[in-house]
Amino acid sequence: MLTTSSSAPDTTARSARAGWPAVLSVTTGIFAIVTTEILPIGLLTSIGAGFTVSDGTAGLMMTMPGYLAAVSAPTVTVVTARIDRRAMLCALMFLLAAANFIAAAAPAYWALLVSRVLVGVVIGGFWSIGAGLAGRLVPARSVRRATAVIFSAVPLGSVLGVPMGTLIGNLGGWRVSFMILGLLSVAVLIALAVLVPPLPAGHVTRLDVLGGMVRARGTQLALAATVLVVLAHFATYTYVAPFLERVTHVSSGSITMFLLAYGVAGVAGNFLAGTAVARHPHAAFAAAGSLIAVATLALPLLGRSEPGAVALLIVWGAGYGAVPVCSQTWFARAAPHAPEAASVLFTASFQATLSTGALLGGIVLDATSLPTVMTLGGATAVCMALITSWRAYPGRGPDAPGAVDPARPVRG
Repeated sequence: MLTTSSSAPDTTARSARAGWPAVLSVTTGIFAIVTTEILPIGLLTSIGAGFTVSDGTAGLMMTMPGYLAAVSAPTVTVVTARIDRRAMLCALMFLLAAANFIAAAAPAYWALLVSRVLVGVVIGGFWSIGAGLAGRLVPARSVRRATAVIFSAVPLGSVLGVPMGTLIGNLGGWRVSFMILGLLSVAVLIALAVLVPPLPAGHVTRLDVLGGMVRARGTQLALAATVLVVLAHFATYTYVAPFLERVTHVSSGSITMFLLAYGVAGVAGNFLAGTAVARHPHAAFAAAGSLIAVATLALPLLGRSEPGAVALLIVWGAGYGAVPVCSQTWFARAAPHAPEAASVLFTASFQATLSTGALLGGIVLDATSLPTVMTLGGATAVCMALITSWRAYPGRGPDAPGAVDPARPVRG
């Protein structure tokens, strides 16, 4: 497996004066990508009705990009290893703009799916290149802060991007939402071309350690926990808008506020997890899975009223907001000697499971009902919480005094 190192020296790019505008342009690009990827969650019902397809079939809009991203994350990086990284960021943002414009003008559902294929390629490629650029854009003393700014685009996409896109879609039609995202992508493309300095590709390193990571006990545990919790989340959250409309009987216009409450809770969960995961990574991950389990299992009962649904969405948001930082921390601890390999494995597994969850949720939905989808997703989250909490049990798990941390790689 090959990946591009982002540690190559680049004194031209590391100017403090020019670095922060470049960081913000990359951040805005990731914001546009995250919003484009998950926007269909808020518009699922209206898009399905527009093309006369079921909610389960409409869920393919969430399924396809994740699988493509899982493949393109390493592939795009390898194939374009010798191309200037600024040029690649611009090319990928051009592709995102094209995908959004195709979605806005789609004459049939198949055309919308074609646009989602392009989105998947952009997700894997842009993340592989852009997420590690902070060290090449700002001085060493500012790298951690710049990295935090870049990754803040993820919760902001949920808190601002999706609710605003959903609101625009409810007011002017879902095609308008994609059109605006296309225009945003064009603006980001211009910003990247103007603000990001030339970034010659760093050296390409062969990472045979990736195979060893997969065989390591710590990585296997991280994979198991991540797969279960992401599967539980996206099998259910992909269809939360239909649930709110048909079970809670929330008006289309009010769904935006429900999703906003979820997003704000997600940001809070992200910051709380960032504090807790440093000392108790497994316990924090188990707590995140438990919150998702509580919310999804209780929705079929308490989510029939608006107050109950809002309260459970807040619990759900806080739980899922903690998932990415907990998962990524566990992967990083499993391979402290190979952070790039850990990042590739985290991204690929997360995106592939995201798509699988949306796909399985759609199959279950078409065969049963929305409450059943929530119940089965909650049961999956319970399994994740039990497995992860066992690892964190004070008398037996890795958080116990003197215990060996299973997140450390096993060397044979």
